[in-house]
Amino acid sequence: MWADLARRTNRLVPDASVAAVADALDYLCLAQLYLRDNPLLARPLTPADVKTRPAGHWGVCPPVNRMLAALGPLQAAVPGGYELHVLHGAGHAGPSALAHAYLTGQLGHAHPALRQDAAGLRELVTGFPQPDIGGEITPMIPGHLHTGGQLGPALAIGQGTVLDAPHRLTVVLIGDGECETGTTAASWLATRALHGTGDHGTVLPVVLLNGMRMGGPSVLSTLSRAELTAYFSGLGHRPFYSDGRDVAQLRQAVAEALGAAQPLGIPGLSSVLVLTLDKGHGAPVHLAGTPAVHKTPLRDPAGVPAEFGALADWLASYQPDQLLASGGRPRPHLLPALPLPRPEPEGLPAPRGCVAASAQVAGHAVGRPFAQVVPEVLRARAEQGPFRVFSPDELASNRLGLTDEHGRPVPWAVEVLSEELCHAWAQGYTETGRHALVATYEAFAPITLSLIQQQLKHRAVRRHAGRAPLPSLVYLLTSLGWHNTLTHQNPSLASALLADGDPTLHVLTPADPARTAAALTFALRKLDRCTLVVADKHTTVHHPLETRDEELRHGIAIWPHLSHPGPDEPDLILVSAGDLPAEALTTLAQRLRAERPDLRLRYVHIHDLTALAEDGTRPLALTPDAFARHFGTRASIVLATSGHPADIHALLGRRHPGPRLTVLGYRDPGRPVSQGHLRQLCGLDDASLWQLATTLTDAPKEIPVP
Repeated sequence: MWADLARRTNRLVPDASVAAVADALDYLCLAQLYLRDNPLLARPLTPADVKTRPAGHWGVCPPVNRMLAALGPLQAAVPGGYELHVLHGAGHAGPSALAHAYLTGQLGHAHPALRQDAAGLRELVTGFPQPDIGGEITPMIPGHLHTGGQLGPALAIGQGTVLDAPHRLTVVLIGDGECETGTTAASWLATRALHGTGDHGTVLPVVLLNGMRMGGPSVLSTLSRAELTAYFSGLGHRPFYSDGRDVAQLRQAVAEALGAAQPLGIPGLSSVLVLTLDKGHGAPVHLAGTPAVHKTPLRDPAGVPAEFGALADWLASYQPDQLLASGGRPRPHLLPALPLPRPEPEGLPAPRGCVAASAQVAGHAVGRPFAQVVPEVLRARAEQGPFRVFSPDELASNRLGLTDEHGRPVPWAVEVLSEELCHAWAQGYTETGRHALVATYEAFAPITLSLIQQQLKHRAVRRHAGRAPLPSLVYLLTSLGWHNTLTHQNPSLASALLADGDPTLHVLTPADPARTAAALTFALRKLDRCTLVVADKHTTVHHPLETRDEELRHGIAIWPHLSHPGPDEPDLILVSAGDLPAEALTTLAQRLRAERPDLRLRYVHIHDLTALAEDGTRPLALTPDAFARHFGTRASIVLATSGHPADIHALLGRRHPGPRLTVLGYRDPGRPVSQGHLRQLCGLDDASLWQLATTLTDAPKEIPVP
């Protein structure tokens, strides 16, 4: 379908229109980088028209502009029910994305000050980099997909966008420097892991082989044409080549590449288009000082006469008055090669009944092991609509037996031994409106920390732009360090993400398998969140569920079966966050109630760590009254967490209870130790907890100062 559409538009849309769009994009990129007045050269250029400190990136713009121009007629002709997305790996092409969105009119719809008129054109050019949009590609620029600031995952994210979407074509623009990253390198081969996993759309990777990364020649550019062909063919891709200088030849190469492209997951060679236009094409090399330019090739044209003359000639060579009318609109001969603005897809409906549905799941899971109830939750979610589980070869190890009645892996669960690919596939899947889960060992999840942080930044910008909500990013972290060897102990992902303060982050620490099932059900229904569910696959202890609704709704609850009734200040408050801490502290509470019946206890379980945050900093943060109701005002508090104690102290911030709070949690032993020794080292063995509790309750209490 895509190849036929490309061939048809190649016949119907003149090459001259496509070339004019490419020129207009080049001109607008240069104008944004350099001009502070006179955007269409309506009068002779003067040094006063030029920015004194030009900033931005020209190098990647020429090849990106040619691809956007070549794809324009194809985008304009996409029939209803089909989608063509352009995904940028290089965020540095911000001037290109802005120029393209301006020419199509989409920029003006999103930002009325940048509409297609004389004032909008002037603002586009002279206001770059736009303070509320930025100089690089962000979700503030409509019509373009981008992966965030991380180099490497673009191809894998593009693959994630077309999973279970046979109607979708995603063209991924990948810099040759980006091809040096491990994530991109793995993405070429990893498509084989998707064989037989469903009916998918098509990805067309476009490698911008411009010869240079930021700091020097790219490794890929050192390969000969024969070596490049052998490299891509060995990875399962048939390369097509174009230097981009001849628009007709580039359009033909795109059509041929689409003709040989296979839907994702189909065995056999698929296509890759290699665009060899040099970096910074068109720049006055004799003045730029380097044959390939990354940023602005002329550093001070306002102050250096030779640079000013070169810039004036360069800008005038595009004859901007032949591309854009004085009112800022593209001339009629450009229009056949420009896609029309398309409305953004409607957002997902707000989820309803999340607490009730999740609580019902918990009720059905009572007394059953993790290995039964968690896979049931995932199967139930898969039956409700598009859903994917991605795991780095750890589903069986994590007690997630996702097989069919014949013992074969279910097609909606994909394993590949790369945390980065699992995240990127899930990111592409969720960014196109479907739900996904990444399941991995707690210790190895921090590998994807930067990718998660970049996605959260990306989503924060989307929310600021008023974009439609998306499914949540959900991680299930199991195989906790408490039961693993030293090299498999690292609860730092939650620590790092909590430190960022993103208000959409939730760190769920359910107390038992039933609550884990409820937590996952809840997390997979909510929108626009990042949720970590931290649960030990070995947990067998179950606790009464009378507070499950409160835990799901507020992230924290007092457990009445272990607490003395009434609002009076207790003698000791025990607080658990996680299943292993709940097992340890409930054992302590039961012993205290049996051997110290005079001792007034309060038992609190934290289901969501963010409930501890300073009042007002997070959606679930306890109000001052609620905080006092749970944590008292004078009583000693013993809080046990399955993660780092520092996380608790940091969350509490200015309302930290001070010396009356003792936090126990994971401490790196520094050497391999047994599970029992690790618990003892961290103060979570029975003997250490009993000694701590009796010491705290036997010590004389200071009279509080009013």
